[in-house]
Amino acid sequence: MKGKFITFEGPEGSGKSTVIKAVEAALKQNNMDVIATREPGGINISEQIRDVILDVENTNMDKRTEALLYAAARRQHIIEKIWPALEKGQNVICDRFIDSSLAYQGYGRKLGLDTVLTVNQFAIEGCMPDLTIFIDLPPSIGLNRVFDNNRNVDRLDLESIEFHNRVYEGYKELVKQFPNRIKVIDGTKPIEAVIEDALSLILSLK
Repeated sequence: MKGKFITFEGPEGSGKSTVIKAVEAALKQNNMDVIATREPGGINISEQIRDVILDVENTNMDKRTEALLYAAARRQHIIEKIWPALEKGQNVICDRFIDSSLAYQGYGRKLGLDTVLTVNQFAIEGCMPDLTIFIDLPPSIGLNRVFDNNRNVDRLDLESIEFHNRVYEGYKELVKQFPNRIKVIDGTKPIEAVIEDALSLILSLK
């Protein structure tokens, strides 16, 4: 029996990483076989690509190059880690997946949803999440969290607020297009409530 593939999405500073750690621990306590991973990254080759994408020195990166690098990192991640785990019956929780590319490159970079979707369909070969949890948080609040918490700032954090607003609107559009897969959690709630809401959605997944 295949495991479930669950992804978390949200703008910068939405608290995804914190929520995922807590959810992973809670599910393991519930005797569920689960692994957590992230994108871009998760395995050696994809982590190397992540370093290139997010390096603050790479401000001259072309937007199509960026989209292709994300897709390449995703493909290797799927082949080496996600598919093997699912085939073994493990549940996989991933910090970002295809919806990030659709929101950030499709909307944020204005490449268009269809263009970015086509590139990623080639990369993922039908590997879509069973559930995507979108932590809904306005970009202005999320970016303030990033800089207030002294988190390591990457190249995307330094983009304009206009860029981040486009990404946010992209996510909103994706929620409308895929309501059966993408479920929304209010990211302005206390982190404990966000974790509880995420757990409830995962545990209700059939």
